[in-house]
Amino acid sequence: MTIHGDHPFADPDAERDPARRLRGRLGGAVSLWTSETTDHRGRTGLTVSSLMVAAGEPAHVLALIDPESDLAIALDSSGRAVVQILEWRHQQLAEAFAGRFPAPGGPFRMGEWEDTRWGPRLADVSTWAGVRIEAEVRRVGWYALVDAVVESVEVGDGEPSLVHRRGSYERGT
Repeated sequence: MTIHGDHPFADPDAERDPARRLRGRLGGAVSLWTSETTDHRGRTGLTVSSLMVAAGEPAHVLALIDPESDLAIALDSSGRAVVQILEWRHQQLAEAFAGRFPAPGGPFRMGEWEDTRWGPRLADVSTWAGVRIEAEVRRVGWYALVDAVVESVEVGDGEPSLVHRRGSYERGT
C-alpha cells in the first residue's frame, strides 16, 4: 500500500474535458432523487446537481443522471420519484447517495424517511416535489435526461441549501 497526496476519487480525465470543467463552474443546488425499485431492494436514490425547473402548466423538472445508475433503472420501471433539495446539514447524506461516503447498511439508514406515493422522502427536508416521469429516459451526451412532471411540491424555509461547485460543497442561500 502506498500513501500519497492525490485525491482518491480524482478523475484524471476531468481536467482534459472542458465541458465537464464548465459544468463544475456553474454549480447548483444538490438534490436527492429517490424512487421505489421493482427488485428486492425496494428503494434507491442518487444525488443530482444538474437539474432545472421549467415553470408552466404543468411544471417540469429536467435532470441529467448517470444512465447506468440504479435510479435510472427505477425511474424507467416505477415512473415516479421524490426530488428533495438538500440542506447544508445533509453533506454526508449527499456523499453517501453519490457513493463517496461509507453508509453501512445503505444510505437510507442515514436518515428518517416517509413513504409517499412518489417514493421515499427524507423527513427533515423542507423543500421537495413528487414527480411523474413524463417521457422515456434518454441519453444526452454521457448522461440520461429525465423529464419529470411536477405533481406535488412543498417549499419550506429550511436552513441554507447545499450547493456543489467545482468538486466541493458550499453553503447556499
